[in-house]
This record gives sequence, C-alpha cells and structure tokens, in this order.
Amino acid sequence: MAIRMPGNGGCGVDAGDLRDTNDAGGPRGGAGAATEPGARPYVHPELAAAFAALPERPENPYADVEAVRAGFRALMAPRMPAHDPRVTVRHASVPGPDGNTVEVQVLRPAGAEGVLPGVLYVHGGGFVYGELDGPSPMARDACAAAGAVVVNVHYRLAPEHPYPAGAEDCYAVLEWMAAAAGELGLDAGRIAVTGASAGGCLSAALCLMARDRRGPRIAFQCLLVPCLDDRGGTASARRVDDRRIVNGTGMRHTWDTYLGPGRGPDVPAYAAPARATDLSGLPPAYLLTCGLDPLRDEGLDYARRLTEADVPVEVKDVPGAWHFFEAYAPESGPARRTTAHWLAALRSALTEDDA
Repeated sequence: MAIRMPGNGGCGVDAGDLRDTNDAGGPRGGAGAATEPGARPYVHPELAAAFAALPERPENPYADVEAVRAGFRALMAPRMPAHDPRVTVRHASVPGPDGNTVEVQVLRPAGAEGVLPGVLYVHGGGFVYGELDGPSPMARDACAAAGAVVVNVHYRLAPEHPYPAGAEDCYAVLEWMAAAAGELGLDAGRIAVTGASAGGCLSAALCLMARDRRGPRIAFQCLLVPCLDDRGGTASARRVDDRRIVNGTGMRHTWDTYLGPGRGPDVPAYAAPARATDLSGLPPAYLLTCGLDPLRDEGLDYARRLTEADVPVEVKDVPGAWHFFEAYAPESGPARRTTAHWLAALRSALTEDDA
C-alpha cells in the first residue's frame, strides 16, 4: 500500500506504508520504536526461528578483518552459484581516481537486445567486506528483474583504504558508465544507483557528488538499509543492542574503521550523507529500513528530509526484521516480499514512461 502525498510544485512523494501489510503482527517500526534497552524486541513471527539461531557477534566485528571477510564469504557462498542463467557477466577494468584500477563486472539480462537502462550496484559490508568474489544475488536480481545493464563495482575497502577511496572509486565508475554507455548498451539518461548498508551510504553519496560536480545524471537512488549518519544519535541506534545482530555499538566500530576513530565534527557529507545540509535537486529515492536495525531511524529521517526538499520518495519499513535479514532467512515470506518490493521499485523507476 502506498500513500500519495502532494509535494511542492506538484511533485509527488510516494511514501510506502511503514508496515508490511502482508506481514503479521507487531508494533509499527519494530523494536527501536517500541522498546527500551534490554527489553524484549518484536521479532516477525516468520523470522523468529532464524533470529533465535543467530550466534552472538563480537563487540567489534572488525577486530579481525580477514576473519570477518571469510565469514561473509561462507555465509553468501550458497547464494552465489558459478552460473546464473538469467544473466551474462563480463569483466572490465576502470581507471581509478588515484592511478589505481577499479575492477567491475558488467551484467546483462540473458538474451536481451537493444539499449537498456543501467544500474550501478554498490555492495555493502561495512566498507570492509562483501562482494569479494563476484556479482552478488542482489546485483543479479537487479539485472534480471529491472531488465538493466548492471555494473557491479569492486571499490577499495577499509581499513586498508579508508574514506574517500571507496567513494571516489564508485564515482569514477559512474563517470565511466555514462561515457561508455554506447559500448555497454545502456541509456546514459536512465542510470540508477543502488546498494545495501555501506552500499546504500555510497549510493547516496554518489547522488550528492554527481549533483555538486555536475556529473552524470542519476535517474534514481535505491537505498537499502543504508548507513548514513556516523554520529549514532538516533533512538534506534541506542536501542538496538542485541549482540546477535548489527547493533549500535557495532556501527560505531564500522564508522571508526571507515573514517578513523579520531575524526572531528566536520565529517563531509560524501562520507556520511545524513550530514548534508541541502538535499534539493537529488534523484527520486526508495528507502528500505527494518524495525530491528540500528540504522532504521537515520534512514527514515533521510527520507523525511528528502521529502521536505521536494524529492520524490518511497519508503518501505519491515517490522520485526534485522539488518540484512534476507541472508539469514532467504526463503521466508518477509525476505521474499521485501526483495520483490525494492526490485519492483527499481524496475518502475527505470521504465521509459517513468524515467
């Protein structure tokens, strides 16, 4: 269900119902809005078994970087087959901003002909891990469902390469996509950016960078459980403290790893987009949040601020679900519905009529 609210100047804002109407029970907004620290949170009934089976995470998930990278590989391995008949994949190397080379994978729907829309897919993983081997299920799903050429970017990772290395790598690939549109078989006027968690942060940053630098036009930003604010001052960042899932303490370590623990108050908006003071002129947006995610409130606040800046926004919140829950319960009803929802929004934004 979507609520259509008029914006200024006749520009509409699509605000998704903040409760999944297909999901059973639970207070609106899940744990962060309805519980105090230490209280028992609302967990979606269809996710309860997967939630109960989660192991406790280290307080600092990045204390052993190689271990966390290996653990993510093991988690994702069952969902990353060597061949996906829905898409074709080729590799390319893009000149980076610092004399480096950024490796990308270019995905195209199998059998598709002609000029297609484009998607720059930016992986998550706390700026430290993720997408270490190949195009993720999310990149493949975006290619197949949106009927788009997807460029899966392997940006430099922290802590070896802290901000701004990853953000600038992604921007270099965005410029390459637009310049090589003819070769890639994509429409430079219909390029979206999407990513989850840290990938959502980098996707939002790309929109700010492209606007400010008068760079390639971005048609749509699809921000999935994005981390946007390094300050950690929201209610959900304080209240979501369960060590089995991404929590407020873990997010502080994430930002310390990406930006450095000694950072001052002048963190740039390209690093933490919630710090941007002007959100006008940005592309239409889709924001996905989860009730058991410390990032929920900063995502909802960013959506509100985009709306106030007259940027069309659609919001989807999943009560009783945690950060990246789809990887732990991929066959569950909430995971299937959530994935279908953001993919439909991406496809709709890139169709000829809407674009």
